[in-house]
Parts: sequence; C-alpha cells; structure tokens
Amino acid sequence: MSTSVPATAAPSDRAALRRSISNTLKGSAGNLVEWYDVYVYSVFAVYFESQFFSAADKNSTMYVWAIFAATFLMRPIGAWYFGRFADRYGRRLALTVSVTMMAACSFLIAITPTASQIGIWAAVILLFARLLQGFATGGEYGTSATYMSEAAIPGRRGFLSSFHYVTLVGGHVLAQLTLLCMLTFWDKPEISAWGWRVAFGIGGIGAIVVFWLRRTMDESLQSDSIEAARDGRAKASGSMRELFVNQWRPLLLCFLITAGGTVAFYTYSVNGPKMIQSAFAGNDVMTGTLINLGVLTFLMVLQPIGGWLSDMVGRKSLLVFFGIGGVLYSWYLITELPNQHDPFMAFLVLGIGFVILTGYTSINAVVKAELFPTHVRALGVGFGYAMANSLFGGTAPLLYQGALKTGQVNLFAVYVTAIIAVSLVVYMFFLTNKGPNWLDGTRK
Repeated sequence: MSTSVPATAAPSDRAALRRSISNTLKGSAGNLVEWYDVYVYSVFAVYFESQFFSAADKNSTMYVWAIFAATFLMRPIGAWYFGRFADRYGRRLALTVSVTMMAACSFLIAITPTASQIGIWAAVILLFARLLQGFATGGEYGTSATYMSEAAIPGRRGFLSSFHYVTLVGGHVLAQLTLLCMLTFWDKPEISAWGWRVAFGIGGIGAIVVFWLRRTMDESLQSDSIEAARDGRAKASGSMRELFVNQWRPLLLCFLITAGGTVAFYTYSVNGPKMIQSAFAGNDVMTGTLINLGVLTFLMVLQPIGGWLSDMVGRKSLLVFFGIGGVLYSWYLITELPNQHDPFMAFLVLGIGFVILTGYTSINAVVKAELFPTHVRALGVGFGYAMANSLFGGTAPLLYQGALKTGQVNLFAVYVTAIIAVSLVVYMFFLTNKGPNWLDGTRK
C-alpha cells in the first residue's frame, strides 16, 4: 500500500504540471499580442507623429506622448469593468473580450487618414483608439495576472507566473523587431509614410489569432462561483464595495507595491530605449535599434530566472533587491545613459538596470494575486495596479520629455528615486517572504 501512493500520484502531478504549462502558454500568447499593441505605439511614435500632427509644430512630440499618458487614465476604468466581469463570469471570457477590443483599435489606427487629409480629426481618432486600448489593457493586466497565477501549480507559481512579464516585455521586443525588419528593407521616409501602418496591422492580425487560442483555455474560476454570481447569490464577487470596505488593506498594499515598480518599469524600459535611440540617431539608427532589441530580449529572458528564484527564497527578497537597487541606480541610469555613444556601454548601463528591475517585474503578478481572495482577486489586482500605473507609470515618458525640454532631468531622477523608495519601505516592513496567502488557501 505504501508504494502505490507515489505510483498513482506521480502521473497526476505530471498531468497537472502539463495542464498548468499549457494554460500558461495560452494565456501568455494573448498577453504578448496585447502588449505588442501597447508598445508598437511608443516604438513607432517618432515615425508616425508627423502623420497625425503638423511637422511644423514644435510640440508634436509632446502631443504624441500626452496621448500615450492619457490612455493610462482609462486603465482604472478598464480594471474595474473587466475585473468585475472576470470575478463574476470567469477569467477566460474577460480575456477574450479584451483582446478583441485591442485588435479592433489596432486596425482602426492602421487605416486612419493623416492630418494632411482630415486635419485635427486624425489626432482625435488616434486618441479615441488609444483610450479604448487603455481601457482594454486595464482589464488585461489584472485578469491575465490573476489567471496565470491561479493556473500555476503550488511550488512553481513564481516561475510560471513570471511568463506574464516575459510576454509583456516580449510585446516590446516584437515591436522593436518589427522596426528592425523595416529598417533593413525600407528607408525612414517610407516607414513614416506607411510602414507604421503595417506595424499596427500586424498587432490586429495577431489579436485575431489569440482570440481563437483563448477560447481553448481552461477556466481558472470555479464553475460554482460563476453560477453563484449569475443567479445573484454571490453579491460580493467583483464588488467595489467589497474591495473598499473589506479588502482595503490588500488594495492599498497592491497600489504601493506597484508604485515604485511601475515608475521604474516605464523609466527603464520605455524611456531607456528612447535615450539609446536618441544617442544613436542619424546614421546610427540601426545600431540603436539593435541595442534596444538585444537589451529588451535580455530583460525578457531574466523573468523566469527571477520567478524561479522567488519560489526558492521568497517574493520579499526579490522585491527588496529591486527597491534597494532602484534607489541606488536610477539616478545614474537616467543621467548617464543618454551620454553613452558606445554600443557596449549603452547595453551595459541599461542591462544592469534591467537586472534590478527583474526583482519586481518577474514576480509582481503573483505577489498581488496572493493578496486577494478569489471573489475579488481580478478586480483587486487590476484596480490597485491600474491606479498606480496611471499615476506613476504612464506619466513617466511624458514627465521625462518635459524634463528634457526644461533642463530638469535631475529633478526627474529624484522623483523616480523617491517613488521607488516609498515602495521599498512597503517591501521591507509590510510583506513576508513565504507567509500565508489566498492562492495556496493558507490564509483565512
């Protein structure tokens, strides 16, 4: 009898692992395409800004990044809508709807007439499409982070849920790779004239493929919970009142955990490549693009390593590593990266920043999912993240551009360092390494 238990348990464990990996890959594919749609905007902004705004307008770059920041205002609304939807009707359906919305908006941007053809309406359409994408992205983050954390098996949650950011960064890598391919075959004027439309169209086509993939995912929310929500018995599921009255402590923790991580992420992974792009402008455009592609791929590869480490040493250890590193290194990265004209040094300076950033990015999904009970998990994770992301993440590229124009880059560096320092205090004093959590069912 004693030898028969392992013999039957082992295949079951392997089957559970295979199913978990399958669901992780399907969830990741959707995340990859959605974040490609987000980042194709920042990667191609320098090429399409003259199509939506007058080339003679000296503020056109600020307008482009203002639209980028404005989309983050929609994320809390999207997090509320899709979080409530996912907690009541299932994660899979919510994710399928969000990716459909992303696809439609990408196609809309790809076919929008230029400012020379329809005037200010070109910018209006661009803003409208990006606001809808911000709405969809607000729902995507919380729901996909929840789904991938729930789909992962205990003991490997850090590793498997790290693929949430593998694909998030992977979307940026794909956007950079798309630009690299275009620069190989086309000149900058051709990309500015119509190449950027191809880039947005690719995102729309990819989203259609993901729509089919997501329909075959397992549902991580139990069927009895969905039935209870549908017939009105589970009134607390996906409820903002439940979140603010009974779950305000984990919601506040989620917000503060995210604040430092999101300002670092957008400063390092969006502003950083733009700094390199500017440093290698002119005849070195291809060199700058190759550096960005290489260093973002490096960041992507780091994510499973960070997740695996967290399963061994605990989540808090990695977050504290990020917090200390971010406080000590952000100033140097922000002030010195724009001055690096040697490809190796540019890669090294940003690459070190990405090693530090991995302490947050690789585990932030599972850390937040562990804070909330099932009936408000998607809403809590999504809304807490979206509020911090809107305030500190999406505004980072715009604030950096403003700092450049006014010569206040040092002040921007102080701002980034201070936000990370606040989160560091939370990591050190309000989190535990391997304490009870809702995902494992060890918290009551």
